[in-house]
Amino acid sequence: MVTEADTTPGSQSALRQANERRVVDTLRSRGTCTQAELARATGLSAASVSNIVRGLRTSGTVAVRATSSNGRRARAVTLLRPPGTVVAVDFTADRLRVAVADHEGALLEREAIDYDVAVDPARAVRRAAWLVETVLFRGRVDLASVASVVISVPAPLDPGTGTVGAVSCMPRWTGTRPAQALQERLGRPVHAENDANLAAVAERGRGAARGADTVMYLLLGEGVGAGLVLGGRLLRGADGTAGEIGHVGLDPRGQVCRCGNRGCLETFVGTSYLLAMVPHGSDLARDGQVDLPRLVAAAHEGDPSSRRIVSEAGTALGQGTAIVANLFNPDRIVVGGPLAAAGDLLLDPMSREMELGTLGSALERLDVVTSELGEFAALYGALLVAAELPV
Repeated sequence: MVTEADTTPGSQSALRQANERRVVDTLRSRGTCTQAELARATGLSAASVSNIVRGLRTSGTVAVRATSSNGRRARAVTLLRPPGTVVAVDFTADRLRVAVADHEGALLEREAIDYDVAVDPARAVRRAAWLVETVLFRGRVDLASVASVVISVPAPLDPGTGTVGAVSCMPRWTGTRPAQALQERLGRPVHAENDANLAAVAERGRGAARGADTVMYLLLGEGVGAGLVLGGRLLRGADGTAGEIGHVGLDPRGQVCRCGNRGCLETFVGTSYLLAMVPHGSDLARDGQVDLPRLVAAAHEGDPSSRRIVSEAGTALGQGTAIVANLFNPDRIVVGGPLAAAGDLLLDPMSREMELGTLGSALERLDVVTSELGEFAALYGALLVAAELPV
């Protein structure tokens, strides 16, 4: 088992991985080489190359055959795995997910662990590096064969620098550059993207928005974010805050939002606000373990207070979405996140409110559906984006 300490920069493991990358990069650029040629090209000793090739052969990364060079017996090494293995890392406030896919996007391995990501970004990045190493090891994939890594972050990100913006469900991450930090640990190219943006890409590519040209993906969780795909391309905005629909103002006298304004959509639909509405003394709140899945389940079972909470959230969501629908005229709105499990209990009041606030022509070709990819939407979107990045 790979341990977190094994990937510390400067460790023997880090040196071994760097040397493996040199060998794999040489094979990728030059094609089949003898071990002697690899030693000359990389500057490594013949013994080091022999050990590295043995490990790569065991993992299925290379094939080795007998040959001759200048009349002497030699061993020719060929890279088996096509270049372009990609990795996705999904950071949420309390969970880490990692997936590995081949150059064609076929999933090789996937793993998730509970982890308090929001508390300490530096430790979360270290833990993510460890989990990436673990999943690659289990899938017999060498880190040196990874062409790109894409990470999903529940926050706006500056498109130029990858810096986490101020309006985030993880305030301690503000001002950090998680892609740069993870790249320093893995030694592979890492790109960061907003979670709702990645979910929009995934739903359009292989989920509920297949065939749609203009897509709005609503991610309902602690915050409310939207990923916007216009004409097949993501809209990020000048500083990465495009799609922050959770901060559309609905009531100037409403609750104070974490952004500092009053009555934002998030204060009507965000998880903490919904759970705060559960009546004290109700069956849901009696044991102090109320959470959103239980609230949604109770609504499906007919609990009146739960149904009202979900219905009012749907109404507010329809009001906020109507504004964005008038601006961007999407042909598909995909509702994702934990609250989407409420289904028609959420979508019916949302649609009714949109009929009141959206232009009739904008509604004619608009479908409102729930996510097909569920909690893995952002992770799969990260794999799709990673596969498309230049190597």
